[in-house]
Parts: sequence; C-alpha cells; structure tokens
Amino acid sequence: MYLESAKKAEIFGQYGKSTTDTGSAESQIALFTYRIKHLTEHMKQNRKDHSTERALTGLVGKRRALLNYLKARDINRYRAIVKALGLRK
Repeated sequence: MYLESAKKAEIFGQYGKSTTDTGSAESQIALFTYRIKHLTEHMKQNRKDHSTERALTGLVGKRRALLNYLKARDINRYRAIVKALGLRK
C-alpha cells in the first residue's frame, strides 16, 4: 500500500499539531494533497483508468472545500498551508 500509517503520522506531525492530530483542516488538506499527487502520477501512466480519475476528482473537490472553509475561518492559516504545500490559488 502506498500510504502506510508511518507516512500518515509523518504528514500529520508536519502539518498538524501532533502526530495524532488527524482532524484539523491543515492535516486533512496535507493528506489529500499527498493522495492527489500519488493519483496524478498513476493517471499519467494509465490515462484510461476512469475509476481512478473519478476518485481523483472527488479528492480535489474535498480539498477545495476544506481550503474554502479554512479561508473563511482563518485567512492566516489558509495562507500558511497553501504556501507550505505549494498549491496554486
């Protein structure tokens, strides 16, 4: 499996408050970004994989919704996570 619990803990530790902070918007956005990057690489090799394309579109939508939520709640946290992950927008 491409996403092991150690990798998740590393992502949550880097972008969340702690390694067990799985619910904050920043940690969820970082996890979605990691999964999106992985699925994007898969789609480059398998362009006819429509089920993965649908999952990728869903993940991008979830991440966008969380980013919109964070932007409405705390613009400084939004700017920090966008800068840290190198996201456009």
